[in-house]
Amino acid sequence: MPAIVSILHRMSGVLIFLLLPLITYLFCLSILSEEGYLKVIELLNLWPIQVIKLFLTWGIVHHLIAGCRHLLLDMLIGNDLIVARLTSKTVLIISLLLTLIIYIL
Repeated sequence: MPAIVSILHRMSGVLIFLLLPLITYLFCLSILSEEGYLKVIELLNLWPIQVIKLFLTWGIVHHLIAGCRHLLLDMLIGNDLIVARLTSKTVLIISLLLTLIIYIL
């Protein structure tokens, strides 16, 4: 389980990095004019973009929580196998719950 969380941490970082140009472009487009803002809102309401938004939300939340876990592990806190397994399961559960809460709101 700890290995899976570590791999997902790296994958979420890659996801955030790859989507950063698109996010930046959409942000710039939205602040240029009212028409640009409406175009961005219309684009963000398409179903494929909704799926991308869901994965991006999960990626950011998971990367943050797993990153905090990795920092604790680097400080030699929670390196025991039982604790590492518990914290990795906790990271997965919390990241999924927070993603659902954020996405619903």
